[in-house]
Amino acid sequence: MNVHELKNLFAETKECSSEHVNELLDFTKKSYIQNEITILEYRNLVRELELQGAFIPEDQKEISI
Repeated sequence: MNVHELKNLFAETKECSSEHVNELLDFTKKSYIQNEITILEYRNLVRELELQGAFIPEDQKEISI
């Protein structure tokens, strides 16, 4: 799966398009947790999304520690 396919899946699932790459990052994490994508797909998608500017907000980093 690539980012283009991820955007299409997001649009189909949410019935709207993503407004920011962070939404796609969240959707990717959820898809991985629910075993809808493999670890390899997850890693590749996260890498691509981070190159496009996606990031974990600072307040969420503190929660996960």
